[in-house]
Amino acid sequence: MIPPQQFPVLSRRQMLARMGGGFGMLGLSGALNNAGMLSASEIPVGSPHFAPKAKRVIFLMMNGGPSHVDTFDPKPALAKHEGETPDGKAGKKTSGYMPSPFEFKPRGQCGMMMSELFPQLSRHADDLCLVRSMHTDQPNHEPGLLIMQSGNAQPVRPSIGSWISYGLGTENENLPSYVAISPGRPVVGPQLWSNAFLPGEHQATAVDTNTLKVDQLIANLRHPKLSHEAQRRQVDLLGALNRLHSGQRQHDAALETEIKSMELAYAMQAEASDAFDVSREPDAVRDRYGRTPFGQSCLLARRLAESGVRFTQVFYVDSKNKQPWDTHQDNDGGHRRLCADSDRASAALLSDLKERGLLDDTLVIWGGEFGRTPYSQIDKKKSKPGRDHHHTAFSMLLAGGGIKPGTTYGTTDEFGMHVAENPVHVHDLHATILNQLGIDHEKLTYRYSGRDFRLTDVHGKVVQGILG
Repeated sequence: MIPPQQFPVLSRRQMLARMGGGFGMLGLSGALNNAGMLSASEIPVGSPHFAPKAKRVIFLMMNGGPSHVDTFDPKPALAKHEGETPDGKAGKKTSGYMPSPFEFKPRGQCGMMMSELFPQLSRHADDLCLVRSMHTDQPNHEPGLLIMQSGNAQPVRPSIGSWISYGLGTENENLPSYVAISPGRPVVGPQLWSNAFLPGEHQATAVDTNTLKVDQLIANLRHPKLSHEAQRRQVDLLGALNRLHSGQRQHDAALETEIKSMELAYAMQAEASDAFDVSREPDAVRDRYGRTPFGQSCLLARRLAESGVRFTQVFYVDSKNKQPWDTHQDNDGGHRRLCADSDRASAALLSDLKERGLLDDTLVIWGGEFGRTPYSQIDKKKSKPGRDHHHTAFSMLLAGGGIKPGTTYGTTDEFGMHVAENPVHVHDLHATILNQLGIDHEKLTYRYSGRDFRLTDVHGKVVQGILG
């Protein structure tokens, strides 16, 4: 008689495979295959498809949508046709086309036309690539943000940072490959940095910069009672138990993710204390970025880039009222305040990366989920006019990472209403970002629920005209 402690432990899958001639396992296999749970693509690709121009990405997400006609796309025709409406009819919600009050000048040797709202960023004109022909599918914040972050208007797909983490892995095993930085939660929230159906290790580590204390940037970074050595012994014991359990549960992606998460959490206690602590920077450097949440977030992004974080997302939130970049009211006054904050920090980041030799292989992106209407928006309070959401034409900036510097790409019509030449959809932007990291966007796929998914779905083309 076999002692009870020597009975083999069978998982449910093993039991189905052994009982009833294995017919139970045949049914389970079919069900799991349809759900995509037996995919061989659960293991990250781990290497680029071709030689990359960029090693990492910093995406400065102007959450809310800057007005392209007030920042990077001057439209003199708006003054000529002021008060006229796009459809020729006056309405209660608009007083017609509204010219920008801000002066535009050619900047740098390349002559890039930029608004007076960016006095510091304009000094980097020769480092920038300005895409004026962006367009997207949705004019509302929630779906617009989701498309920009995941390529899909519903919160069911992995974010771009998760795809990059899955495709390339991490450069630093003691830090996450993907970090999302935001003061509080932006519209939509965690779905913007979700891994969705990709393995859990590729979800972003979220950092709340409402506080700039390193112990609070990441929850539970340090154990309140256990020493570092005691925690190491605890993690080793849990790891041994999990590996024993893993040997009895084949193809258990959730368990493997849990094991990796605990190891990463332990490693981060030492590494993150350094990388996430912006107080280690000299006061002059911190002042250069500006002592605002966005300014210190950009400084943190540079520190993470230096430490090997593959993809860093920085969401903008107005430091004055804790709101996104939204100018439905008082568009002119709002842009003066918002641009001043963003201009200083964005320019400091580019300068810092350039001085440290990191800009060449760091792709920096600046822009919102869409733009703002060339015509005014009047609210019930009859306050100073604002601008509404506008998705058929807007501008974005790119720099570094093999992007052609000093370049203006694409045009819009005379009012900035629609793209006129060289349209760039968000899917094309995603394909280009992946291309600069050495990834063919059509080959980076993951089988789930019976089909292969990719960031660009069945769309997207690399924008060759902006490549260096």
